[in-house]
Amino acid sequence: MPPAKKRARSYDPAKTRAAVLAQFGNVRAAVRTLTPEQLALPTRLGDWTVRELVAHIGAALTAVDRLLEEPEPVRQDGRLPDWPSAVTADADAIAGTARRLAAGRPDLGAHLDEAERRFTGRLDAHPGGRLLPTSAGALTLADYVVTRTVELTVHTDDLNAAVPGLDVPHDRQALAACTRLLADALAARAPGGSTEVRVPPYAVVQCVEGPRHTRGTPPNVVETDPLTWIRLATGRIAWRDAVADARVSASGERADLGPYLPLMG
Repeated sequence: MPPAKKRARSYDPAKTRAAVLAQFGNVRAAVRTLTPEQLALPTRLGDWTVRELVAHIGAALTAVDRLLEEPEPVRQDGRLPDWPSAVTADADAIAGTARRLAAGRPDLGAHLDEAERRFTGRLDAHPGGRLLPTSAGALTLADYVVTRTVELTVHTDDLNAAVPGLDVPHDRQALAACTRLLADALAARAPGGSTEVRVPPYAVVQCVEGPRHTRGTPPNVVETDPLTWIRLATGRIAWRDAVADARVSASGERADLGPYLPLMG
């Protein structure tokens, strides 16, 4: 008998919306303190400056507005765990948009204010089941908002890494949703039940083909903290470096996640 199909993880739309707005608010407050010199600093995102990174963070919210302007797909054919891999293919276009926005929005505070206004207005005007044509296929509006927690959480970490002394806080709900979606993306990329990946306190998934564990302590276990997991999943740090620095605990012959990472760039 084939194994039972795993039920997709569900997210509370109200909590997700609140998490996105909380994390966006944290970034917006920090951006108001940045000097022109700090905005010109390089980031770990290739040749992006902090100004371009901030412009992109605003675009993470206005993407909802843009997709709602497109014709609604006739049926849902996308899966939320497939979004991280799908969006990687758009990296060049995303970078170009960030540069154009940074050049055309001298007042970044106003850019972020407008992004939030449009985001909340669109969510108020459309049901969560409204389908959007995303790079991962047609997803519901409610599911696409979950992807915004990934964008905001990851880029908050990028912002903190780029500006010495900056410490933009991570909203707990946004961090949780981001961690869970990236963990589910790993399980989608490396399906199986031989390895248990633990990211306490937010996520536990089974992945990697091989003998399925059913009782007791799993023979293959990977454990790390949420921010380290997010950095691994997005290519900010390499698997071998995280293991060598003891930021990841990996035990068992199938506990090497290096071949499956990063999940998105």
